[in-house]
Amino acid sequence: MEEKIKKTVEKFLLAVGISLMIGIVVFGQEGRNSIGSIMSVVMDPLSAMVGADNFHIMLFIMAAITALYASLIQKYTIDWELMRSTQARMKVFQKEFREAQLSQNTFKVKKMEEERTAMMGDQMEMSKQQFKPMAYISIVSLPLFMWAYHFISSHPAPTLFFPFWGEVVMTDMFLGPLQYWIFWYFISSMAISQVVRKALNIGGM
Repeated sequence: MEEKIKKTVEKFLLAVGISLMIGIVVFGQEGRNSIGSIMSVVMDPLSAMVGADNFHIMLFIMAAITALYASLIQKYTIDWELMRSTQARMKVFQKEFREAQLSQNTFKVKKMEEERTAMMGDQMEMSKQQFKPMAYISIVSLPLFMWAYHFISSHPAPTLFFPFWGEVVMTDMFLGPLQYWIFWYFISSMAISQVVRKALNIGGM
């Protein structure tokens, strides 16, 4: 009974996560604004406490929340031992396969190609394990990101000081369609994720 409830909850969360990812693409700007408006009920009071001029701090808090949440989800939904052992075997295999090709050992190359086919099963399992956390993580990360998008679109654009670049307007373009606030959010998230993942001892080789 407990296992059945667990599977039902997993299916529900996967459905919610996938629906969010698809919905944002299908409904476009209107969908993003709707999600952002709903999240305003929770996030606007916190933003008011931090201060509108300190939007970069809000982005840092969001990055910390998503990094911790994502790391915990990945820790308990991915078989890291399988991933590490598969990566180690693949690394050794690729080295031996390359040596066999360079030495023109056709017998060994053919034999190793058959072995590579057998290894695809573990790689497929790894891919499946990595997709499930993405759906779970999107339940928290996408609404937060949509709120930030909605907030910065409806308020005077704050500025932030970057080393080498100086003070920039956070809605200005950093690279292509990537705005400075998105860049700040991602580098904050990446930095915090590295610390959290190290603390939780998760990740590949």
